[in-house]
Amino acid sequence: MKLSEPKVVTFWIAVALAVLGILAYLGSIPGLAGSAFLLLAAGFVLLALGNLVKGL
Repeated sequence: MKLSEPKVVTFWIAVALAVLGILAYLGSIPGLAGSAFLLLAAGFVLLALGNLVKGL
């Protein structure tokens, strides 16, 4: 399996999703509290896809 470096934009979007998920879980963003796990999971999946798919 060949892994590639994700683009900088992909990396920062994944980080932003993860931070939003953590903040929602901690209660800093009450409107997103129900989606905290999904935001965190989406950030991880995006980062994993960025490593697996060349040019993403």
